Amino acid sequence: MNAMNVLILAAGYATRLYPLTLNKAKPLLEVAGKPMIAWVVDNLRGVEGIETIYIVTNAKFVADFQSWANDYATSHHNFHFKIVNDGSTTDDDKLGAIGDINLVLTREQIAGTDLVIVAGDNLFSEPLTDFVKHARGSEAAVAVYDVGDLEQIRKYNNLELDSNGIITGFEEKPKDPKSTLTAIALYYYRPSVLSLLTTYIAAGNNPDQPGRFIQWLYPRKPVKTVKISGIWFDVGSKETLEEANRVFAQFAQQRA
Repeated sequence: MNAMNVLILAAGYATRLYPLTLNKAKPLLEVAGKPMIAWVVDNLRGVEGIETIYIVTNAKFVADFQSWANDYATSHHNFHFKIVNDGSTTDDDKLGAIGDINLVLTREQIAGTDLVIVAGDNLFSEPLTDFVKHARGSEAAVAVYDVGDLEQIRKYNNLELDSNGIITGFEEKPKDPKSTLTAIALYYYRPSVLSLLTTYIAAGNNPDQPGRFIQWLYPRKPVKTVKISGIWFDVGSKETLEEANRVFAQFAQQRA
C-alpha cells in the first residue's frame, strides 16, 4: 500500500466570522465541544499508511495550532503532526490555498508521496476511510457531495460527470446548474499530479480556492469523483457554524 501524507488547510483569516475569528483560527473554533480540526483528524483515524499530517497556517495562529497538535498527539499516539507557517499575517498578504499547498510540497519536499488534502473547516459526519479507499489508485480524486437543491448549488461549484464518475465539466457558482453535485475541499493526489501544482502557480493562475486547480486539471488528467455519504458542512458563516453545532451535538450524543 502506498504511503501517504495529509495536508490540512488552515491558513485563512475567516473575516466573515469576525469577531469570533479575530483571535482564534476558524478550524480551532469549537463545534459540539471540540475544535473543528479535531473532527477532521478524528475522521482520519481508520486510514492506513498516513506518515505525517501537515497543518499549514499563518504567522498569526501558528503557535495555537502547534499547541493543539501537541495536546492531540499526547492523547492520540497514532499521528505525527508538522505545523507549517506560510508567513502571512493578514488577509491581504495570504498565499491562498493553492499557494499554501505548493509551499508545503516545496518546503517539506513531499511531492514524491501521495497526498490527501482537506480544508480544516470542513466537517464530515462519516470517517474519511471510504474516500481514501476509493481514491487510492487514481492520479487525482475529489470528494463530491449532493447538496440536493438547485438553488443551493449556485453558491458552490457544479460538476458534470461521465458514466465512470470522471469529471467532464466544472463551473464555479453556476447560473444554470446542470445537477446538484458539488466538489468539496477533500482531494487525493498522486505525485504525477502534485508536480502540476507548480506549473499551475507558475502560469499565474488563481492561487486561492483549491477547487480552481481541479477546474484547471480535469481537461489535462482524469479526475475521479468519490461521493461522500452522511452530512457535510463547509463552515463559512455564523449561521452554518450554529447549524453545525446543533447537528454535530446530535452525532456526539449518538456515538457516546
